[in-house]
Amino acid sequence: QVQLVNSGGSLVQPGGSLRLSCAASGFTFSKKAMSWYRQAPGKERELVGSIGTLGIPSLQESVEDRFTISRDNDRNMLYLQMNNLKPEDTAVYYCTVLVSGSRHWGQGTLVTVSS
Repeated sequence: QVQLVNSGGSLVQPGGSLRLSCAASGFTFSKKAMSWYRQAPGKERELVGSIGTLGIPSLQESVEDRFTISRDNDRNMLYLQMNNLKPEDTAVYYCTVLVSGSRHWGQGTLVTVSS
């Protein structure tokens, strides 16, 4: 029943901005911490950041100066705002949540940063 639907990925030029979305359903969204992960070609999936139930984001040091996470509990939506994008940000981005002891993942959305 838990469902996470990723969207917003695109081809973008270096230095550009993009906002990714995650539409959540099947659980009480406002009571769950949410996270973003990404997986670049040939690399392991890595944590980008998380946002708690109080709406305070926590980003990894590698992206904290350029990315931020927000949530809209009225719409059950999670967002990842990415600014000053670099080619090394190219990856499939996934949202995720832990519900009833199981981790659930969105299908992922591809972000390609290239000239």
